[in-house]
Amino acid sequence: MVAGYLEILRARHAARLLVGTLVGRLPNATAAIAIVLFVRAEGGSYSLAGALAAVYGVANAVGQPVLGRLVDLRGQPGVQLPAAVLSALAMAAFALLGTGNAAAAYAAVAAAGLLTPPLEGGLRALWPGVLGGEGRVHAAYAMDAVAQEVMFTVGPLLVTLSASLWSARAALLVLNAIGVLGALSVVLSPPSRAWRSAPREAHWLGALRSAGLLALLGAFLFVGMALGSITVASVSYADDHGGDAVYGWLMAALGLGALVGGAVYGARAWPGEPARRLRVLVALLAVCYLPLTLRPDPVPMVLLTALAGVFLAPAVACAFVLVDRHAPRGTVTEAFSWLVTTFTVGASVGTGLTGPVVEAGGSLWGFAVPGAAGALSLLVLACTGRVLAEPGRAAGKTASSENDPNRAAEPRFSPGHKA
Repeated sequence: MVAGYLEILRARHAARLLVGTLVGRLPNATAAIAIVLFVRAEGGSYSLAGALAAVYGVANAVGQPVLGRLVDLRGQPGVQLPAAVLSALAMAAFALLGTGNAAAAYAAVAAAGLLTPPLEGGLRALWPGVLGGEGRVHAAYAMDAVAQEVMFTVGPLLVTLSASLWSARAALLVLNAIGVLGALSVVLSPPSRAWRSAPREAHWLGALRSAGLLALLGAFLFVGMALGSITVASVSYADDHGGDAVYGWLMAALGLGALVGGAVYGARAWPGEPARRLRVLVALLAVCYLPLTLRPDPVPMVLLTALAGVFLAPAVACAFVLVDRHAPRGTVTEAFSWLVTTFTVGASVGTGLTGPVVEAGGSLWGFAVPGAAGALSLLVLACTGRVLAEPGRAAGKTASSENDPNRAAEPRFSPGHKA
């Protein structure tokens, strides 16, 4: 398992691109907790903190596919780096101005979210050219999903540590400055500077004109809802079984389960069609959510939560393969960004929906939400199985083949090409 990932990281530029992308995404991964800590340090209410974090999340969901399309049109350095700098400056303005002027605070966090660079989608567009073979690219998608789990585990710890050592304001400033350095490392790399999207057909829908991509987005809206609902239901459970410490263990177990599952999944090549494999993975994901409704004592509950996370990273990695297949030519970065956006929106919907459910029926009904959301995701995949099984592009080429340096020469993207 480890040997396979080391082989990928030994490929020229691979480690730099992965680490740079993870570092560049730190501000985005830690934004919600950093905003809440800062607002509370300024004496603001929980309502204001939650509202500002929500505005950031909505703006980020809007900005990712828009900036992803610009990357497909104009290349990575000219979009990713300016967006990273402007996003960091907006968050710095929020940190320096504080919450005294509510309108300015909302505008600053909205700008920071909207301008967050689509580094995640950009990295997946770079993998084919860096790694070559399709099997190695698919393994890299799994490694990418695992690395995200590490980032979302370590990121909040960095925020709280920075706030403890310095201040919540310093945490905002430092993490966003580090994020710019990560983006700079990526866009200065030869693969990022050389990458060009394949020529694209002019269409206002961009990547969304793909029926296969729309099917994936519908399914992963519900996967995101499941994940968001667990975070709220776990708070209710922890309140009755030991408080914040138990909640921390539950969230750590969820991330650890996903990390282990993704590592195992990416360690081998899996036979069969990825569309069928995704249905199996989402079915297992939904089934593993159901035992959470048993709500046993904390130790077995932590184990059940770890089990609930095991199939998340493999499902996400398999979805990357299908996005790669179904994204229309010249829209690969935008397509990956849409998946990120849909998942994020789903998580927000799940969080908002589960709050009232928990208040009405307690943690039992709260933990029933992820199971129901998982079942709905599986239903979407089952109803769209024929669409997802199709080759995708009319030419039968995947994003991987479009960016494979060994493929036959074909007309390339130029900055003057129109969408």
